[in-house]
Amino acid sequence: MKFINLQLIIQSLPKLLAGAQISLLISLCSVVLGITMGIIIAIGRLSNFKPFRVLAGIYVSFIRGTPMIVQIFIVHYGLAEFGLKLPALLSGITALSFNSAAYMGEVFRGGIQSIDVGQTQAGLSLGLTSFQTFRYIIFPQAFRRVIPSMGNEMVTLTKDSSLVNFIAIAELTYRATLIASRTYEYFTMYLGIALVYFVITFILSQLLALLERRMGPYDSNSQSEESLRR
Repeated sequence: MKFINLQLIIQSLPKLLAGAQISLLISLCSVVLGITMGIIIAIGRLSNFKPFRVLAGIYVSFIRGTPMIVQIFIVHYGLAEFGLKLPALLSGITALSFNSAAYMGEVFRGGIQSIDVGQTQAGLSLGLTSFQTFRYIIFPQAFRRVIPSMGNEMVTLTKDSSLVNFIAIAELTYRATLIASRTYEYFTMYLGIALVYFVITFILSQLLALLERRMGPYDSNSQSEESLRR
């Protein structure tokens, strides 16, 4: 094709895949940390302890109201002014984790609030503590319900990991840009980036869809379908 140098894409594929590995590492670490912190943020947003609830609300509002690239610069360049100079890779993971935590927190908050309050009352009436009721009754159901939303956030974060190239992390976008600046084949290389990200997110979406089918919320419709199959 006139505007697409397929040979260049094929020749550059090893470097692109090496960059994709770094992108996946950043995304995986950020998702794990984001989910962990997101649960804490969700608990804070629902807490009866007002200072905890207010701080969690301010955190979510700040993260959701500012661009991710600015958050990356604050972590990598801003903290260095206070003597905390992080390696580029750690800065990228930290910034993406804090960003993901805000969105995951809202996802989990919605899932927890969707569980009928009667289930909490039932757990307490059985002699469970508030923590045990949340741990064994409320959270497992909420987790199943938020799988689709959590999956969307994971896919979005995977694509947004490309922003860490601005702090010179040699991930997929950074490596492709270097090749493009040397060959002047910008359209070809950015198309190559798009194809690699498409494959990654497509596979991730399929895995999440499988997880959703296996762990999705149990409802009357699925019960009816199961009865018909029997």
